[in-house]
Amino acid sequence: MSTQSESAPRAINPVLAALAWLWVLIPFGYGLYQLLIKIPALFGT
Repeated sequence: MSTQSESAPRAINPVLAALAWLWVLIPFGYGLYQLLIKIPALFGT
């Protein structure tokens, strides 16, 4: 049988959570920026 403490969710380090979000958002933002730059070429303007 498991005890209450074993089934409790583990706390997440806020610094690691922030780094994980930055790891995802920085490349995503850069890709979105590049896409917005290239959109006019897709429409021939």
